[in-house]
Parts: sequence; C-alpha cells; structure tokens
Amino acid sequence: MSETVIVVIGADPIAPEAVADLPVDAMVVAADSGADLARAAGLEPDVVIGDMDSISPDGLTWATDHTVIERHHTDKNHTDTELAVAWAARREPERIILVSGGGDRIDHAMAAIGSLGHRSLSAIPHLELRWAHQRGVVLHGPAHTQLDLPVGTTLSLLALHGPCRGVGMTGTRWPLADATLEPLIGGGVSNLSTEPTLDISVADGVLTVIITPGDNP
Repeated sequence: MSETVIVVIGADPIAPEAVADLPVDAMVVAADSGADLARAAGLEPDVVIGDMDSISPDGLTWATDHTVIERHHTDKNHTDTELAVAWAARREPERIILVSGGGDRIDHAMAAIGSLGHRSLSAIPHLELRWAHQRGVVLHGPAHTQLDLPVGTTLSLLALHGPCRGVGMTGTRWPLADATLEPLIGGGVSNLSTEPTLDISVADGVLTVIITPGDNP
C-alpha cells in the first residue's frame, strides 16, 4: 500500500511548484484528461479513471499501453474526480493529495475541492490540495493540524460541507477559539499568519483551509 496517493484532475496545466515536492514513491491516479496534465508535469499515472471523454487521443493510447484504465459510462452519477478520489480512499493511504491546474469552471472547482469532504475520507489522516498556485488541507472533525508557513501568508478557513463548530486557530492576526463557521460565509476568509507555526482545529464538521503563498488579503 502506498503511503501517499496523488489524484490529478483535468483543467489548466499544472504549475511546476505544485508538483516540485511531491513524494517520488506516491501512487498517481489521473481523472480522465488529468492523465495528459500529469504526464506534462512529469507525473506518470498508475491508473486512469473516468469516462474518457476529455483525455487526448495520444493520452488514451499511452494509457492503454502503459497503465490501468478504469472506464466508466458517460451517463453516471459521479464526476471523474469523485471516482478517482474514491478509488484513492479505498487504498487506505496515509495521505491523499488532489492536484489541479485550476480552470475557469467554478462549478467544477467547487465539486472537485468538495470531493475531499466526503465522509468516506474521514479516516484518511492527511487530505491535501494543490490548486493552481494555492494549497490547502481538509480536516474532518474532530481534527487538529499544525501548518508551518512564512509569516504574512494569507489563508482562509471555509465550511463547504455544512457548519463547522469548535473551530480554533492560533498564530494568525485574527485567531479563533471555539468558533462556528457557517457554510460559505466569509468569517474565516483572508486571515494572515503572524507566527511560523499555526494551530488549526475543528471539533465537528469538515473544515477546508486554503493557503495563498505570497499574497495579501
């Protein structure tokens, strides 16, 4: 069993910094055209999952010859990203990292990021996100994490899957203690790190933390 599973999804090309520090021994799962983007970024998929409606002809030929394809019907109830994340979760790894170059479809972005909040992932210790130039972590409460960030880093805490209760955060300009974050409300948006190590916790709910390196609120 791989300790880390990387899930690469389709959209825009992947930024070099998004893959620079990924574990070299991680298993790579591509969702449909994510196979093309993974290979362009120097990642070789071990599995390609989806309905294969957006992968390039060359990418499909490569996948047929070099890796495992799990093909699904185009008329399905789950996105290719959800299918790939679910496949990764069944491996029971220590860490799942969702990698995307971003894109211009807000509905796709919300559904893809939201896939890390599915209850089937609650037992995975580390759920991470690389989205264009941003990074993130997803916590299924009760949970706690420490983040080592440069002072002045912008970060946002979002409740994307329902209310988050008992939210705590230290090491930021606006700390939180036993706070409640309502879904998609801006109370946790655009905080600033003031210490090199941040403590973030949530007692109940799924908390999404988005980190924007080198930015200001």
